[in-house]
Amino acid sequence: MARAARAASKSKGQKRRRPSAALSGVQSFDRLGSPTSYPRNKKIYKPGELAEYLYRVEAGCVRTYSEFNGSRRHIHAFYYPGDYFGLEANEHHNIAAETVMPSSVFRVKRTALAAQATRDSGVVRFLLHIGSLELQRTQNHSLRLLNGAQMRIVDFLREITARKPSAREIDLPMPRSDVADYLGLTTESVSRALTQLKKVSAISMSTSRRITMRDALLS
Repeated sequence: MARAARAASKSKGQKRRRPSAALSGVQSFDRLGSPTSYPRNKKIYKPGELAEYLYRVEAGCVRTYSEFNGSRRHIHAFYYPGDYFGLEANEHHNIAAETVMPSSVFRVKRTALAAQATRDSGVVRFLLHIGSLELQRTQNHSLRLLNGAQMRIVDFLREITARKPSAREIDLPMPRSDVADYLGLTTESVSRALTQLKKVSAISMSTSRRITMRDALLS
């Protein structure tokens, strides 16, 4: 009996120490990819290019955008450290991605993720989660554009501070022209809206890109 109990105990211990049969989606992404560094304003991909990779921002900031008539630009999203981008429904990119500042980006080949997904349901859930986040991001941005200029700026600032709830001071990595192209405004409208928020003490600005949020704006 004692020998059987010891054998059973040993068997349980082996089961506890046995590694998981499948890596999580994030672990698979980390294992399959590699980091790449880019200087400021460096294009990562452009429309029409083969969508070979899924990307994650490690440091810096990335914008995705479309150009119209060779001059007008619409920025779809900004991606910060920890954000994934480049997930496409088709084989080619429909929009461009470019660094806002010197950035480090981790990338994984889509074919490698697809192969891993056939063996690991965690990768499937991981990709579905990224797709859901991107859809939510698009929906939130579409609703934001229904507001007036000042409210668009307020929502944009709240979006950034939400990433660091304890932080009140924001260092915008992008110029005001980028903010304008993201919010569907002119650069002058962005400047006027920030000036008005400063006048009513909703924000303070030590530099053109360093903004401190006040309690009234965070609530």
